[in-house]
Amino acid sequence: MNSPREVFAALSDGISEGRWAELSALYAEDAVVEHPQAVPRPTRITGRATVHERFTSALAGALRLKRKNVVVHETTDPEVIVAEYDYDAESVETGRTIQTANIQMLRIRDGLIVHSRDYHDYLRLAVVRDGVDQLVKAYEGAPPRELSPVMPESADTVFERLVHGVAGGRWDELPELYAGETHVTHPFLPGSEVVRTRDELRAHFAAGKAMNPEFAIADLVTYQGTDPEVLIGEFAYQGSYAGKPVRIANIFAMRIRDGLVVESRDYGDHLGIAGDLGRIPELAAKV
Repeated sequence: MNSPREVFAALSDGISEGRWAELSALYAEDAVVEHPQAVPRPTRITGRATVHERFTSALAGALRLKRKNVVVHETTDPEVIVAEYDYDAESVETGRTIQTANIQMLRIRDGLIVHSRDYHDYLRLAVVRDGVDQLVKAYEGAPPRELSPVMPESADTVFERLVHGVAGGRWDELPELYAGETHVTHPFLPGSEVVRTRDELRAHFAAGKAMNPEFAIADLVTYQGTDPEVLIGEFAYQGSYAGKPVRIANIFAMRIRDGLVVESRDYGDHLGIAGDLGRIPELAAKV
């Protein structure tokens, strides 16, 4: 029986080699696959047959994907791994190639994927295919965001103190959750720079403070790495803006040392925000 790490390797090998018709065999008959940041709204598919249809669709053949920069985080739950990796994504139609970031949470039981939550860089994948106009139209026709029950505030981890601090508007306190020298990136936000110091963090959080959003936290789940410094957290910011429901799905991969964040890759749904605000062309211009 293959280990979770081996199952992920088989999945990513198959994608890189274009063996789309074989990939559904890696999933359980009743597998659940979620895309929390899908365009224009999150998706959830169930069953190996549906997974097969997705892998063999016309869209799958529109791109050639070669993975690289793979980091697999094993967690204290032996069924769960979290994989971060990049694709060199080549558009079959345009011939152009772009690098895109990805992160997946995989629950693997008896050598098969039973649950997967997949986060991809849909903006760059659209840009390389000349598909920005299609993104705009998708969000223009999207239904209102569906919201989940909000969660009470918790402070068990630095991650929880961070996200609840954002929701609670405690912007001035947030830089102190990071080490004096840190490394924070936003892989799905084109044009963003690495944040390395508390002064840079203060400037980063000042932008959020200026917007003054009213958020609560929903669907917060953490995964503790077998490396005790590694913590991965999924959650959504929820609230309202201009009278419309707002939901921003996120997953953060953090390294925490001596109680402070020394590294974090924050995979936020910046495309979803831009789509709901009608600002996709502005965001795409930064790619």
